Amino acid sequence: MQFRTQIPIATGSFPIDYKSNIISLGSCFAVNMAEKLDYFKFENSCNPFGILFHPLAIEKLIEFAISKKEFSESDIFFHNEQWHCFDAHSDLSNTNANELLNDLNAIIKSLEEQINKATHIIITYGTAWVYRNDKSNEIVANCHKVSQKEFKKELLSVIEIEKSIDRTIRLIQSVNPETNIIFTVSPVRHIKDGVVENQWSKANLISAIQEIVNRKWEIVNYFPSYEIMMDELRDYRFYAEDMLHPNQVAINYIWKRFKETNISEKSFLTMDEVETIQKSLSHKPFNPNSESHKKFETKLKEKISKLVSDYPFIKF
Repeated sequence: MQFRTQIPIATGSFPIDYKSNIISLGSCFAVNMAEKLDYFKFENSCNPFGILFHPLAIEKLIEFAISKKEFSESDIFFHNEQWHCFDAHSDLSNTNANELLNDLNAIIKSLEEQINKATHIIITYGTAWVYRNDKSNEIVANCHKVSQKEFKKELLSVIEIEKSIDRTIRLIQSVNPETNIIFTVSPVRHIKDGVVENQWSKANLISAIQEIVNRKWEIVNYFPSYEIMMDELRDYRFYAEDMLHPNQVAINYIWKRFKETNISEKSFLTMDEVETIQKSLSHKPFNPNSESHKKFETKLKEKISKLVSDYPFIKF
């Protein structure tokens, strides 16, 4: 008897390999997947503006990069003894306004360069719920713990999300028509919005992405992170203690499915070599001065040297 389902996932038309240059944008689950790419030493950049949850925030970031936006004092504000930007995560907030502006402008310049040379852009949407600032009437990426009285909470419709995704693709294509875009929906449950409201939000995201995918864009693929969590891993033992985020077992499993469908098989051997080195580097010897450990270190250096000679961008 079949006691569990496995979602059939089409193999990506343009799989990732060690020649790829990857940008990962989006929710905290984008960080989970990016950490895997980093572990296996792919060329990968993740969330330069910090975690972004909704489609409009990601679209705006890409628009900023491609238009080469210059941030000024009008783009930042002071709250709780720090300077913040509504378009960036609080990880970038700073007690010094000039330092924040310098950081924002440096990131935008760097991201513009990365988009131009990216072979793959992975975009993970977390929610369709957004907050609109009453003063500016703008939808923000992060509220920075400003009083909720200053915002209106809204749910993006399927059509609004679809239009945002379409603009995002066209912005990227305007400077890099060859890059491949992988969309996915985060399996993290946003229960603060409400249980039904979380499902409503995810449904709108999935519906909009599928409308885009059905247009048969050659460069666009969908990877079902959310569906894998909801169907293949439909058990609370695959959640962290908060019962909202996937635990490491779930992350590893979803990564395995991603690897099988979106990474080139010819890269698997190199990934195995990288993993062997990573495990060796984390090894704690009983006797660091022993002859056996010195031989171990010599062999490890030889492995690293050989790998780096083939892929100079790899650093351990």
